[in-house]
Amino acid sequence: MSRVLIVEDDAALARGLVALLEQSGYDVEAVATGHAALAHQAVGTYAAIVLDLGLPDLSGFEVLKQLRTGGGRCPVLILTARSAVDDRVRGLDLGADDYLLKPFEPPEFLARLRALLRRAHGDPSPSITVGRLTFERSNGAFRLDNELLELPRRERAVLEELVIRAGTIVLREKLADMVFGLDEDVGPNALEVYIGRLRKRLASGGAQIRTVRGLGYMLERA
Repeated sequence: MSRVLIVEDDAALARGLVALLEQSGYDVEAVATGHAALAHQAVGTYAAIVLDLGLPDLSGFEVLKQLRTGGGRCPVLILTARSAVDDRVRGLDLGADDYLLKPFEPPEFLARLRALLRRAHGDPSPSITVGRLTFERSNGAFRLDNELLELPRRERAVLEELVIRAGTIVLREKLADMVFGLDEDVGPNALEVYIGRLRKRLASGGAQIRTVRGLGYMLERA
């Protein structure tokens, strides 16, 4: 699934968000300062950023401003205790894509993140079907022949990236960065291992993962 950057200086809340997102199949990194957020964004590939406003160095507003003026297009969900309308307006005007107040309910947080990612991909449809494989955006579930397809986190991450871009080539390097992250020590053939496992799971489901030599992979109807 997509990589998400959490920018939150409350250590307990950050740990809770990381656990919540990882349980939902996301690949998550967390930082506690504005400077660290900008540094990670500069070298990483993220599908979304969850940004607190009350950071110990740069304010969340300044992080957002620098991100957008530097050309960053990554979707941003502001997560903050600041309830003033002026703060919400300022955040949205600076380029935030959504705004959620603390305290919040985990299901709403996850739903807002899913909606943000759907808009970023330009596809608001609630599900994607390739052959007899269906991905339900509302809850992140995969179904094969209408049966729930249980997947380990890494396999789920790979398959979601492929199904969201079904019919198009997903570059190998981009897929590896999205799934494993830049700081993980993984073997050179790790991605191929997960691709191989997924091919076996999808063998009778009318969907296949095709290798595009020298470029990457494509999910298509079998």
